[in-house]
Amino acid sequence: MPVLNEIGYLERAVRTVLAQDVAGPVELVIALAPSTDGTSELARSLAATDERIVLIDNPAADIPVGLNLAIRAGRYPTVVRVDAHSELEPDYTRRALQTLEGMRAANVGGVMRADGRSPFQRAVARAYNSPIGLGGGAYHGGTQAGEAESAYLGVMRRAVLDEVGLFDESIRRGEDWELNLRIRRAGYRVWFDPSLSVTYWPRESWARLVRQFYATGRWRGELVRRFGRGNSLRFFAPPLLVLDIVLAVVVGLLQLTGVISGVWSFVASIVYVPLALYALLIIVVALGNGGGRGWRDKLWTAAVLPSMHLSWGAGFVSGVARGAHDTVDTSRLGSRNTPLP
Repeated sequence: MPVLNEIGYLERAVRTVLAQDVAGPVELVIALAPSTDGTSELARSLAATDERIVLIDNPAADIPVGLNLAIRAGRYPTVVRVDAHSELEPDYTRRALQTLEGMRAANVGGVMRADGRSPFQRAVARAYNSPIGLGGGAYHGGTQAGEAESAYLGVMRRAVLDEVGLFDESIRRGEDWELNLRIRRAGYRVWFDPSLSVTYWPRESWARLVRQFYATGRWRGELVRRFGRGNSLRFFAPPLLVLDIVLAVVVGLLQLTGVISGVWSFVASIVYVPLALYALLIIVVALGNGGGRGWRDKLWTAAVLPSMHLSWGAGFVSGVARGAHDTVDTSRLGSRNTPLP
């Protein structure tokens, strides 16, 4: 578990891990990045009450670095990746181990069930749980078990990780997708099991959500630069939306200034069609059951979905054009750079 500034979530996350029904020895290795909100002190307090908690330092505050440090410090043949912003169902690990063995898989993951404590966070959670929000990846609400492109968090065989290499420390977002790509290319199976459920608590504010999705989109653009067609087509929808908005603005200015008119203006107006359809889609989703119960919920949903799509798409375009370089997710610490989830 990589951790940074999770004072409001860490204890509950740790309790759900330690409460797992597993027939065998268990340890929880927490990679502590330098927190400023008392998270490290809380982690030490928790470790003092349970010998299964192992603390290691992650001064770099990078997710893949922290994960690799934790994996190397681990003693057992199965690695269960967990997150301080997530809570496991009591039988999560037991079921995952059964699936890992039964399907002869190298990595098994389940469904990310986002939830919220405030109206905004609940709106983000609804977007996460909707195929419209995050593009329909299996772990965002899939119901059919089967081989998968990637796995949310993941229950992994240590021997396979040692063979293909651990997390790529040069990748600060999307490191799990890249690891699963290597696992699959090595001939191993990544398996999705919808009976596995993890509660995930998304960002609590608009600014943090936008910063998170911009950084994630930019790293996806970097992964496209590195791996090309290894990326799913669904990743290209938000950047195409962003590019269409830019093109629509240019066309609109040319029409207003009279640079294009008549038949050519009519033909150029086709760029507005995708935007109109997108706006209609957002309205339909917001007004439907997926938009929440009352008008306040539905308005939040209508605002959150484009925020996620456009920030992710803008990051993607920038990542493809210029690479990700040292882009990190600053959504956990105000203005400080941190890529932790």
